[in-house]
Amino acid sequence: MKTHSGPYLRSKSISAMLVVAAITGWIALEFGDPVSSQTPQSQSQLIAKGRNLFFNETFNGNGRTCGTCHPAANNLTIDPAFIAKLPPNDPLFVAEFVPALKENFEKPELMRKFGLILENLDGFDDLPNKFTMRGVPHTLGMRVSVNSQAGPRTGWSGDGAPGDGSLRSFATGAVIQHFTKTLNRVAGVDFRLPTEEELDAMEAFQLSLGRQTELSLPLPLKGEVIKRGQEIFMSNSLGKCNICHFNAGANANLPGPPVGNFNFDTGVENLPDQPGRLVNPNIPRDDGFGRPGDGTFNTPSLVEAADTSAFFHNNAVETIEGAVAFYNGDAFKNSPSGQFLASLDPNRIAIKLDATQVVAVAAFLRAINSLENIRQTTELLEFALNKNSPDGRNPNQLLDQAIREAFDSFRVLEGGGLQPAAVTHLKEAHRLAEKARGSWLSKKRLMREAIEALKRGREQLI
Repeated sequence: MKTHSGPYLRSKSISAMLVVAAITGWIALEFGDPVSSQTPQSQSQLIAKGRNLFFNETFNGNGRTCGTCHPAANNLTIDPAFIAKLPPNDPLFVAEFVPALKENFEKPELMRKFGLILENLDGFDDLPNKFTMRGVPHTLGMRVSVNSQAGPRTGWSGDGAPGDGSLRSFATGAVIQHFTKTLNRVAGVDFRLPTEEELDAMEAFQLSLGRQTELSLPLPLKGEVIKRGQEIFMSNSLGKCNICHFNAGANANLPGPPVGNFNFDTGVENLPDQPGRLVNPNIPRDDGFGRPGDGTFNTPSLVEAADTSAFFHNNAVETIEGAVAFYNGDAFKNSPSGQFLASLDPNRIAIKLDATQVVAVAAFLRAINSLENIRQTTELLEFALNKNSPDGRNPNQLLDQAIREAFDSFRVLEGGGLQPAAVTHLKEAHRLAEKARGSWLSKKRLMREAIEALKRGREQLI
């Protein structure tokens, strides 16, 4: 389901900015497991049910499913390259072939060129004028990125779910916003709402995706540029990244009690020459959290960032290097978040990185993304070998996903010209996994060899 829906009830913002004292005494975060009461067997069944609902259930709507915008084949997000490969009758394009949705449901040109989806964040009472255009965030690692002391943070603005704001109830908002047959959005006519049991199952499935634990930085990484990037990332006087992205995740590292996921106004909406607005200058300003919004947006995880571009809520920047460089610019420097960081700096500087330092931080982010790809690929191959998937997939389905993860594991490194020895081993793992997919007699042997190649690739990184 799309993690950026929502003209719904909003919880009170906790993000009156970063006015939270000095950058010292940072502490780690621990939050309860929202589904820990399930037994292993019942939990596995619940996840399998949720997976089926996520990718196959249309809720009697216009043909879209949650997987329409969060496809497993593309890291649970969409981008223009992926969109360009879809057939013209794909449900993503209902605004192009369903007359009742032709106006004020999507902006097809912005969707195809920049992967932007129309959202009615402030209600459905003025569709031509009250909307925003947002990218599609992935749904990986949500177990460690959604919780906060003030309640769940879903969607780019942190308030994407109706009612209690929980991930469990998020499907309700997605169905109303994106699955409807007409702009009347009448439950029972234009769609059916998910049942309580379906909401539970989809929550369990989404929480099972990606990382289940946080990283613990610093990591013993290899490669001079990568290691320097980690140092800059963690420095509270240079990169200052670890303040908002503790352990490169989605949780803030502020003084006092743990706050979990947090909202910040970093000035992204003030960027000049945003790609979407170059095509359509009349896109309304995205006001972020609340109704009306306070201009803040919640923090995404960075572990999965390098292979899930574009970046920021409006897909304003295409590359991970560009996303890091954003924090050197005037938009951030003049934002409330930038001004707060500058107030704590002896030289009154928010963040100022030279080109080589930007590249180093991006290299670090590429490396930890590759390590996560390696972890996931290995896990998928082991599940396939043991014919024991926690979400009901068969060995070939697991292999298909392993092949995609293996591809990402070297693609993110190659994109930054990093660790060629690791790339060689990871490409071999990808080749072996692909060969195993088409093999019968040698399938298990090839999967084991792929796991060994992944290990060799990992040893070149950490």
